[in-house]
Amino acid sequence: MSTPQRRRKLTPAYRLAAGILRPPLMAMTRREWSGVENLPTDSGYVVCPNHISHVDPLAFAHFLFDNGHVPLFLAKVEIFGVPVVGSILRGAEQIPVYRETGQAAGAYRAAVAAVEAGRCVAVYPEGTLTRDPELWPMRGKTGAARIALQTRCPVVPVAQWGPQDLLAPYAKVPDVLPRKTMQVRAGAPVALDDLYDEHLTRDVLEEATDRIMRAITAELQVLRGGSPPPQLWDPRHHGQTTTGRIRQVGEGARRDEEKA
Repeated sequence: MSTPQRRRKLTPAYRLAAGILRPPLMAMTRREWSGVENLPTDSGYVVCPNHISHVDPLAFAHFLFDNGHVPLFLAKVEIFGVPVVGSILRGAEQIPVYRETGQAAGAYRAAVAAVEAGRCVAVYPEGTLTRDPELWPMRGKTGAARIALQTRCPVVPVAQWGPQDLLAPYAKVPDVLPRKTMQVRAGAPVALDDLYDEHLTRDVLEEATDRIMRAITAELQVLRGGSPPPQLWDPRHHGQTTTGRIRQVGEGARRDEEKA
């Protein structure tokens, strides 16, 4: 039987990370949490946030941790090579992702196993900071949908707004004064049950991913107001790379990315 989220014990490394990060977050930010009732407490699940700043994983983790949930993040493997930080991540059982390589399947298997063991697995479906000029969610990758459809677990969409004021996209120096408000809102689980018995074809995975991204967008609209674009921003259609810093790519590179 899986352990309910609110009863799960923290590893020493997880306690250390929380002890280091939570005090400055409390001091530097204001917090507006909502939708906590949508976070499952009796099963494993996937939680999917939008990505607007390099500091938004901290706001997102703070939201979950404050509400009794202990997330496992899928984090790019390069972070695990950072001294001290990498050791803490490994001790906290976080999952390394080898992006755009044949080793990426290992992260998928680890995520599935974690969900099946009753864990909260956090997946950024966009894979990188949104390319949308207005910071609306962009087209997602299919990893979160694949995990959810294989395990038939809930997928909770989460919207964040405010971290971009603390640290603008790709900025290196935070703007800490005046204190910024971190808004994080969880929505109801995305309806995917009609896809459970389908073969995991590219079309099925893209349909599930589109539902997840639009659910995140709907929650973000509640936080920030305004109207999102009718179509999710697709970096490939704008000649942009889909991971890392925004770069324009040539026609040949675009074709290679579209095949990936």
